[in-house]
Amino acid sequence: LIIKSSLRARERIVLLEKLALQSGDLAHKMEYAFLYDKTRHLLSIGYNVSEDRKDGSYYDLLASEARLSSFVAIAQGKVPQESWFSLGRLLTIAGGEPILLSWSGSMFEYLMPLLVMPTYEQTLLDQTYKAAVAKQIDYGKKRGVPWGISESCYNMTDSNLNYQYKAFGVPGLGLKRGLAGDMVIAPYASALALMVAPEEACQNLEVLDFHGFQGNYGFYDAIDYTPAHLPHGQSNAVVRSFMAHHQGMSLLSIAYLLLDRPMQKRFESEPMFQATLLLLQERIPKTTAFYLQTTEISETYTASYPLKEKPIRIYTTPNTPVPEVQLLSNGRYHVMVTNAGGGYSRWKDIAVTRWREDSTCDNWGAFCYIRDVASGVFWSTAYQPALKVSKQYETIFSEGRAEFRRHDDGIDTHTEIAVSPEDDIEMRRITITNKSKIRRTIEVTSYAEIVLTSQAADAIHPVFSNLFVQTEIIRLKGAIIATRRPRSINDERLWMFHVMAVHATDKGEMSYETDRMRFIGRGNTLTSPEAMKSLLPLSGSEGSVLDPIVAIRCWINLDTETSATVNIVTGIGETHNICTGLVEKYRDKYLADRVFDLAWTHSQVLLRQINATETDAQLYGRLASYILYSNSALRADSSLLIKNRRGQSILWRYSISGDLPIILLRIENQTNITLWRQLIQSHAYWRLKGLAVDLVICNEDNSGYRQVLLDQIMGLIAAGGDVNLTDRPGGIFVRNIDQISEEDRVIFQTVARAIIRDKHGTLVEQMNYIGRAQPIIPSLVPTRNYRYLSSTVAAMPRDDLMFSNGTGGVYP
Repeated sequence: LIIKSSLRARERIVLLEKLALQSGDLAHKMEYAFLYDKTRHLLSIGYNVSEDRKDGSYYDLLASEARLSSFVAIAQGKVPQESWFSLGRLLTIAGGEPILLSWSGSMFEYLMPLLVMPTYEQTLLDQTYKAAVAKQIDYGKKRGVPWGISESCYNMTDSNLNYQYKAFGVPGLGLKRGLAGDMVIAPYASALALMVAPEEACQNLEVLDFHGFQGNYGFYDAIDYTPAHLPHGQSNAVVRSFMAHHQGMSLLSIAYLLLDRPMQKRFESEPMFQATLLLLQERIPKTTAFYLQTTEISETYTASYPLKEKPIRIYTTPNTPVPEVQLLSNGRYHVMVTNAGGGYSRWKDIAVTRWREDSTCDNWGAFCYIRDVASGVFWSTAYQPALKVSKQYETIFSEGRAEFRRHDDGIDTHTEIAVSPEDDIEMRRITITNKSKIRRTIEVTSYAEIVLTSQAADAIHPVFSNLFVQTEIIRLKGAIIATRRPRSINDERLWMFHVMAVHATDKGEMSYETDRMRFIGRGNTLTSPEAMKSLLPLSGSEGSVLDPIVAIRCWINLDTETSATVNIVTGIGETHNICTGLVEKYRDKYLADRVFDLAWTHSQVLLRQINATETDAQLYGRLASYILYSNSALRADSSLLIKNRRGQSILWRYSISGDLPIILLRIENQTNITLWRQLIQSHAYWRLKGLAVDLVICNEDNSGYRQVLLDQIMGLIAAGGDVNLTDRPGGIFVRNIDQISEEDRVIFQTVARAIIRDKHGTLVEQMNYIGRAQPIIPSLVPTRNYRYLSSTVAAMPRDDLMFSNGTGGVYP
């Protein structure tokens, strides 16, 4: 064994020596001429091979990673020494000490060359290293986060769910503007600082480890604290990736500290470099002009403009003039939720749960009841359907999820709703917290009506539609599976599932119901159903019920100041086996976090596809409320509506079916192109969220530039990716006003759910103006007193009737 080991070691040594020789040959053969600019004495950032030219930008700062390449090129004699002295030496003050300015103020720019190059006391570069690390530490303390900022990944992904990467830095150290707008901590930056401030860096790495920012392969690449990069309610996001070059730099830095600078000693021992080491011993200039502008701007920006969170919509009441909606989707499975808790669930063109457009009641959708078993008092996790007023009620619509918070009788409930990008499911995570001073028994009951056919077919004849639905209870897994029997060979058989997973230490047995009549009871409504009046378990009926629903009930015991989580998942699959597999999958409590994280990431990717911001998305969500729920605020005046004498068939001559909601955009001036872009972008947003809308653009320009205006519109449509949807159902229809008769113009305005005109300002201004011009109906003031009628004398009982009951009878 010893002989074999020695032979293998010899082979490995020979291989390493061969690799070292090859590396040396490659280093000596390195060409710099095609990157070197002889007039500027600087290296270009890159070279465009296809156009055979250098890039127009250059490495022109001493405080950058490029000084390593510049030093080696000078030592090899391939670049003159003027290149070193042509590197910029802009100085600023950090912690009372002079420091070289870099481009982005990142730890990588300052310390990466130090991994192999030596440093010398009382020199400009050595002072820069120490001041840069001190500035990073101070900046982290001011922000209240661990320090260490450099170029790294951050919590944004592309369409393939790959993390994005860019340089981050400390304001005041970098020339780049907007550095204070991000807060991304890279652990490898602290590892680099081990070469300069080992004690402080080691303490910071311990803090990062304490907070769980380390995985199986070392520290994760970054921790993103930027509010604009985070889902609502989250303080940070861990970028769970590992980059080999960041790990390699960390290992070299650790070797610098523990092994007494081995790489630097090798660097100094190279004869070729020894003659050039004087370049690294540049003294701190005694008199120089300090560059103060960047420091002042960055610090002012940091103090005056803190990191902004992403825009969200918050409603503290369910009783808004029109239901406010949030659209959630993964491209196939679509969910709409209102601020009162109503809404629908759809898969492609199939309605999963029953919904009707009802802006007054808004009592259709998937619901959850909460009941205190001791008192029998019950309420909903949202406002619908129990209609119980809460002391504290809040609806939060952020991109990728909808949330409801309420406090009732000492119980806090927090409901989060999201659609998984991985599977065609929606998850409702309900966190129940006992804020009272006694132990409470809480009962949770879910409810939804099954459809599994198109919305139109269900609306035409829901009773007939219900006859084809069958239900099955899987008690061992806490789930209900339903399917629709095909009416013909060509019909596709669909399956849906509904599962409740209760994560609490003390919980009861689950009960189930699939018969709506048994759940609601005779003469009752969802506001107070029979199932919530009784403390008995649900009946457990299943099979071919006349009116199918899915309802699951379970109780939990909560000690004071303790919480329990209930995950209610509804989804759809093409086979029974797919549904049972999804049931098993989403009973895992840890998958809930994954669903919400991926839903947020998917929403960011979607916005990037249409070049929209989250502010735009919130605005388009507000406008969607007026599409789903007809309201007079954005419609034509009643004086115009009564003029219409034509029917839906008139729209057919313009290739518009009239079966889908219509948004009418009236444009007159090409200076209002921003409004057109927003409406076209909103149409793409709604389509991706599963909301089909016909956008009709009416060109009302009467000048000679009508064709120019039309070309601009078509260009915006093509840029938005909707060019294949022009003149198709759910698409965009561009029509000139002179091609529409006066009578037809009336019907266009009559059927439109919303009319947007470019002369009325931006879309935000028009949305904010809603309701201001509406007439205020005065309160009823009675003009006369109510007169009580004198009591009438009761009629005498009749003796000539058979079977008399005091009111009537039968003549003999």
